[in-house]
Amino acid sequence: MRDRYLPLLATIAVFAALYIAGGMFYPRIFSSLVFGHLLADNAFIIIAAIGVTFVIISGGIDLSIGSMIGFVGVAMASLIQAGWDPVLVLVLVLVFGLLYGAFQGFIIDFCDIQPFIATLSGLFLLRGACFMVNLNSTPIRSPFVSWFNNIYVDLPGGGFLTGGALVMLFMLALAIVIAHYTRFGTNVYAMGGDRPSAILMGMPMRRTTVMIYALAGFYSAVAGVIYAMNTSSGYPLAGNTLELSAIAASVLGGTMLTGGVGLVVGALFGGMILALISTIIIFNGSLNGAWIMIATGFLLFAFIVIQRWIVSSFSSAAKAD
Repeated sequence: MRDRYLPLLATIAVFAALYIAGGMFYPRIFSSLVFGHLLADNAFIIIAAIGVTFVIISGGIDLSIGSMIGFVGVAMASLIQAGWDPVLVLVLVLVFGLLYGAFQGFIIDFCDIQPFIATLSGLFLLRGACFMVNLNSTPIRSPFVSWFNNIYVDLPGGGFLTGGALVMLFMLALAIVIAHYTRFGTNVYAMGGDRPSAILMGMPMRRTTVMIYALAGFYSAVAGVIYAMNTSSGYPLAGNTLELSAIAASVLGGTMLTGGVGLVVGALFGGMILALISTIIIFNGSLNGAWIMIATGFLLFAFIVIQRWIVSSFSSAAKAD
């Protein structure tokens, strides 16, 4: 069990070190106002990262996240502008995300295609669909969206949580229950940890694969809804490369790319690490945005090396026993 928690502990240690170091140079980072903005501004990335965490734990990958975020925003904007009820539109795009993810999972298992290739195809399909729906940015004007954007829960010290942050926390709680308190969650870990043994034990591989990618598609659609509501617009290029940010947040959160190891709560800390890097550089003022990518890349390399070391250490220990 120790190897299951070590990557998450490393993530929490890095997050705490960044937070303390940033606060020492820029004391305002310690304020609840900045903390609330960290959660609010990155809620959609964290939600997407939670969904892709299930996929990575199972030994797969999902590259269609960013395109799903863009398509959901364009579809919402176009349908609401056409006079559709916003709540109905919300339900439709979430169902679409779930079904599209399930379709990808079915193709991966039925056709025995590598998840990388299948979801890369899904990325291009959805991005092309974005441009088929609308070539331009479309504003979302709706009392429902305005109401959602005006949801605030006060925090001590003058900070607050927005509606997007509250949705993210709810989706995180739901993911924790699914991953750690259901048979499906157990199957996800079994599939990524030792696929041949899972097959021999009679685990329903096709159904589990379809459910994993359906869940990831649903979470990506939720991320798209939050992104579209926060920006009050739908844009065909929205979410471009955000799949990489979501995967990075998951890996920084302690999810091993080899599969079988990871905790969904790690996606929260991984997303917050990305947010802290951006915030510290913005507070500095003398560094440009390129340093955000450089720092993120450096941390990713470091975490991959740490993960490799953990896997090698426990493999050696298992052979010794």
